[in-house]
Order: sequence, then structure tokens, then C-alpha cells
Amino acid sequence: MTERCAWAGADPLYLKYHDEEWGVPVHDDRRLFEMLVLEGAQAGLSWLTILRKRENYRRAFDGFAAETVAAYAEADIGRLLADPGIVRNRLKIEAAVTNARKVLEIREEFGTFDAFIWRYVGSVPRQNAWRSPAELPSRTEESDRMSRDLKKRGFRFVGSTICYSFMQAVGMVNDHLVDCFRHGRIRRMG
Repeated sequence: MTERCAWAGADPLYLKYHDEEWGVPVHDDRRLFEMLVLEGAQAGLSWLTILRKRENYRRAFDGFAAETVAAYAEADIGRLLADPGIVRNRLKIEAAVTNARKVLEIREEFGTFDAFIWRYVGSVPRQNAWRSPAELPSRTEESDRMSRDLKKRGFRFVGSTICYSFMQAVGMVNDHLVDCFRHGRIRRMG
């Protein structure tokens, strides 16, 4: 029997996400922006809810092309608010548009969003060695700093807990438990 992190549960979509994506280092700006939007959309909801809507989000948000999303106007926000395939929360939708604009500003300054965001872990994934779910933090000094910096730059829905979930998802930290079959595989990717 394959050992997994307990949160992966039994839902096939969740298992696939755990087994193939969660914790894999991501350096693609489009994918990083997607995960930032989805982590913000998840606030107050389960991650499984967002996973089930992810393909709808990709369609609704033009594949998470930051340049396209940054140009969204009120009509686009209205279109998104009417889309039953995504979480229809005006604040979260407006945050996605704002955050796309801020990602473009960061690219102007740093070259890529990737170069900016990975600085919080020194450009190298942090390799944790948690033995139980109780040890997993919901935020860290790095996520606190990321949250503060992003908020100063005008990003929204980027609290420290959201930032830490983002860091876990995009492989900035390896938070698979040490007895999970993915822990060692993710460590070797770092």
C-alpha cells in the first residue's frame, strides 16, 4: 500500500493532485499566477472545491495569461460573476484582476514573477521533514514576509496562510510527510 499525506483522502481528483502536482517546484510565471489566484479563491472553502472548478477557472481566466487578465474591464468582471463554473465572489474576482496587474509590474522590475517569488526561499525549495500532520505550519516567517511584501505592492487575497498554501503548492517548501511516497521524490527535484 502506498503511503500518502493524510489530507489526500480518497477522492480521485485529490489523489491525482497530491501524487502529481502538490509540492513540485514551479518556475513558470503563468502557472505561478494561476496558483496565486486559485489559492486566493480557496479562502474560506475547501481546496477540493477549487480543484473541481480549476478547468473552469482556466477557461474563464483565459488560461491565466496575466497580460490578458490585467486588461479585464467591468464587463469581464460581470461575465465572471455570471459564470457558475467558478467561485462567484466579486472581491476574489477583482483581486485576480488586480493581482494580474501587479504581476506585470513585478515582471517589469524583476524580469519574471518567478525570480521575485522564489526569493522568499533563496531560490531553493525548503526541505521539511514533518512526521505528522500536527507539525505542519499554516504560516511561517517566509510566508509572513511574502504576504507583507505582496500587500505593499497592492496584491489582494494574499494573507500569510494563503501565501504558505501557495508556497506548498508550487514546491517552494516540501511539506509532504516523511513517510509519504512523494517526500523523497520531491526532495530530489529540489
